[in-house]
Parts: sequence; C-alpha cells; structure tokens
Amino acid sequence: MGQDEFKAQLKAEVGRHAARLLAPQLGAGAILGVGTGSTVNHFIEALAEFKGRFDGCVASSEASAQRLAAQGFRLHDLNHVDELPLYVDGADECNPRLQLVKGGGGALTREKILASVAKAFVCIADESKLVETLGAFPLPVEVIPMARSAVARRLVALGGEPVYREGFVTDNGNVILDVHGLALDAPCDMEDTINGMAGVVTQGLFAKRPADRLLLAGKSGIQELL
Repeated sequence: MGQDEFKAQLKAEVGRHAARLLAPQLGAGAILGVGTGSTVNHFIEALAEFKGRFDGCVASSEASAQRLAAQGFRLHDLNHVDELPLYVDGADECNPRLQLVKGGGGALTREKILASVAKAFVCIADESKLVETLGAFPLPVEVIPMARSAVARRLVALGGEPVYREGFVTDNGNVILDVHGLALDAPCDMEDTINGMAGVVTQGLFAKRPADRLLLAGKSGIQELL
C-alpha cells in the first residue's frame, strides 16, 4: 500500500470512528456542526447511519451541505439555530495543544464561525497532521478582493511569502492568499496580528479557539488528545 492510500485509509477510519463515537451523544433535537474536507467526507458517509437520532446539521461549506443533503440530512441556517452542541471538522495541521491550521479547502471563515459557537469542537485527522510547531503548511488568509495586494504586502512585512490561490473564490465571494514561511511559534499573537489587517476576513489559525478533542488515526489505531 502506498503512502497516499494509507493516508486515505486512516482518514476513512477516523471518520467512521468519530461518527460511531459522537452520534450517540446527540439528543433528538440536537443540531450538529459539520466541517469540510476529505476526512469530513468520510465522517458524513458514516454519519448517515445515525441521521434519525438528531435533528440535522449546519454545514461550513456549500460542498459539505450538498453531501449532507445527498445523505438525507436536514440542513439548518446558523442564524436560526440556538445552539451547536458539537462541531466536527478536520485540519491541515495540529499541535499537541490542539491549535490548528485550517483552510486548505477554502472554507476557513465559515469553519471558524461554527467552531466559535459550538460547545465542543472535535477535530478528526490522520497522524501526519500532528506537528510540534505549526507553520509547515501554508497559512490560508481569506481577503476581500480589492485588498489582496495591500494585505499581501503586510504579510511579506511579517516574514511570509503570500501566494494568490488563482482560480479560487470562497463561498463568501472572496479570495485566498496562502502564506508560506510564517513563524507560528506564537500562534495566538499571529492570529490577532493578521485579523487586524484591513481587508482580511479571517485566517486559518485556530489558536485562540482550539479544538477541545482531537481524534487522530495512526498505525496503532485511533488515539484521543484532550
């Protein structure tokens, strides 16, 4: 089995495990927050077995909304939801403090909103995503289109190398700069700094609101970090 096939297998395993573990914790009227990405796609497929146990879902992207609808889940607008007991999503990087880099799929703003309102944020990933210090994966920054060059210059001043994600528009109608080479040893400070730039919608650091639980699939099975 090649490395890519092995990673795909781990993603499927942790997605199924998360569905079996978390679905029984949802009551009849509960609404689940669901993220975006390849690992979450496996979670959605496995979750279909349990869809009668809770009321429905709020999705962090149009792509996930379509997948959930195809599985027969009832979809809700967050504006009409009082509470999310759980939000489940993947990550591009995570550290032992459960701080994350997200946004490789481009849904970082809606993902951040759902994480901010959920009582518990559960991250699901394969073991390759766990690092001691964040930063090897380029940091996605969602930007208002007219501010792209201005924000890019400020990111360069921080020591980063922003690359415009050409041909990609977020579900919010904005663009993304993928920033290489940033020092993220103080991720909360960097999160504040970038969020303070005029024209930035948000960036992919989930440091001030990290995950509450990390389910990590590896060669020895599924481990949980709290």
